[in-house]
Amino acid sequence: MIEFTRFLFGGVSVLISYYKTSGGLMHKKDHCEPGAWVNCTLPSKEEIKIISREFKIDLDFLNSALDEEESSRIDIEDRTVLIVIDIPLAVKSDRTVAYYTTPLSIFLTEQNVITITLKNSDIINSFAAGRVKRGDTSDRTNFILNIILYSASRYLRYLNQIIKSSDRIERSLRKSMKNKELIQLLEIEKSLVYFSSSLKTTKVTLEKLFRAKFLNPDESDKDLMDDVLIEIGQAIEMTDTYLNIISGTMEAFASIISNNLNIVMKILASLTLIISIPTVVSGIYGMNTPNLPMIDQWWFPIILSLILMVIAIYILRKKDMI
Repeated sequence: MIEFTRFLFGGVSVLISYYKTSGGLMHKKDHCEPGAWVNCTLPSKEEIKIISREFKIDLDFLNSALDEEESSRIDIEDRTVLIVIDIPLAVKSDRTVAYYTTPLSIFLTEQNVITITLKNSDIINSFAAGRVKRGDTSDRTNFILNIILYSASRYLRYLNQIIKSSDRIERSLRKSMKNKELIQLLEIEKSLVYFSSSLKTTKVTLEKLFRAKFLNPDESDKDLMDDVLIEIGQAIEMTDTYLNIISGTMEAFASIISNNLNIVMKILASLTLIISIPTVVSGIYGMNTPNLPMIDQWWFPIILSLILMVIAIYILRKKDMI
């Protein structure tokens, strides 16, 4: 029996957890059993050593999967299979939600499925809490396929949330034209780039996985494989479409903002020219220069300034300067 507890920030207890399905329901176990699912989130070095010792997995092989930048891949050592896929992650901060991807390492031993994640994931938590009513931990192939399928469906869910957020930001941007909205669109574009890259590498990994002989899928598993590839394909298509839309929207609004700035500068230049006319006229008449028309009439510079301003406004209006 493995019984190991550590404490994180704020005294939050973290365990190596064991789960097993019985009667179609997920049950948490106190110790590992054949056909159980072993889950470890945010593992410490000591926990990795315990997993290595208990399941006879080479420590270097385990550590090779503990990299936040690890890309999707398949690796086999002795009788243990490592499958690394990228799963979506939504991180809430203040009033915004940022979307990222994080590696999910799945180890297939002779009797168990072991999952290790470096960040807390709603996907894994949903399986652990029994909210996903599919997958049998004793059927390793079926269980990992259901994890991958649920991950693909979560991609689609997050993509729908992203496009709703982008529509809301676009409506705000039409009114305010502030940098805040453009920065939010930039964050969305960055999230879509993460999704696009992760989905494409994951698809390649899954195609290799489904051709592998060690899974030994039955007919229902093959149908599940097809569903997984269809969901991943839909997510890739949606991601690329939304990425093109967001990129085009940002370019359009950047051009609009630049054009608005040019218009403002043009209007300010025209107003400066018009306002400078009384200054020039009063300056000329204030120098007591002889032979100026009606130099002895105080009201004449005012009338002349008004006439010249009207003429300037007329010319600028015809040239669409104001």
